Amino acid sequence: MSQQLLDDLLSLLSLEEIEIGLYRGNSQNLGLPQVFGGQVIGQALSATRFTLSDPRPVHSLHSYFLRPGDASKPIIYDVESLRDGRSISTRRIKAIQKGKPIFFMTASFHVEAKGLEHQAEMPDVIGPEGLLSTRDRIKQLALEASMPIPERFEQQSPIEIRPVETFNPLKAEASSPKRHVWMKTRGKLPDDSRVHKYMLAYASDMAFLPVSGQPHGISFFTKNYQMATIDHSMWFHRDFRFDDWLLYQIESPSATNQRGFVLGKFFDRKGRLVASTAQEGVMREIKKR
Repeated sequence: MSQQLLDDLLSLLSLEEIEIGLYRGNSQNLGLPQVFGGQVIGQALSATRFTLSDPRPVHSLHSYFLRPGDASKPIIYDVESLRDGRSISTRRIKAIQKGKPIFFMTASFHVEAKGLEHQAEMPDVIGPEGLLSTRDRIKQLALEASMPIPERFEQQSPIEIRPVETFNPLKAEASSPKRHVWMKTRGKLPDDSRVHKYMLAYASDMAFLPVSGQPHGISFFTKNYQMATIDHSMWFHRDFRFDDWLLYQIESPSATNQRGFVLGKFFDRKGRLVASTAQEGVMREIKKR
């Protein structure tokens, strides 16, 4: 069952080639008011692979969410080749629904080469073994509070997330703007580093922006409150396997002007820093009219 869920996600991120530079991806309904941002990030990055003549690995992406996506409709990805230099290629990707752009991404690809190396140290936290998954924790908390299980947690996800710290998003209380979560796919991925990267790009939007709400006792489940991604950037430092555990270290150094800002680092089990992320999103009370 877990492998089938993962295979379905792989199919979702694979895309259909309509024409050179144009690709179509289906949408998934995760019980959110709009398409999950990670889906659009992952599909946009996946679309670029059709346009690269040699296997230059992606090293960075920078994206903006312009309009909410409709989870009941497919998304068209328009990939523009901006440059193919001796060592770096650049692509611009536009995601379109109902004739309007909902998302833009610029991605850069760099030929692998040896050079100077250093990295941040992996935090000393408990391993994933024995930790409850986010889904199991939410179900447990809902049952203890005699609350219905949120729709998005009724179905098992192809990405398993196990938080290190205890946090109750159903009854959020003020806490430090830091979080550590272990995550990996529920099943085996192909031996293709591009697949692992666009799969991690998909998952990098999970458990991210809500960390900016922690000091204020705010979560995605807070009534009459909106949390939505504005922009999302990612840097890939080293190859990795996402069908093995990665530690996502997240912190929010700032919230201001109804925006929350979060930074993240992904470490593998060997302590290697494999990717970094940054995101800003809307955090505001929804005024009743």
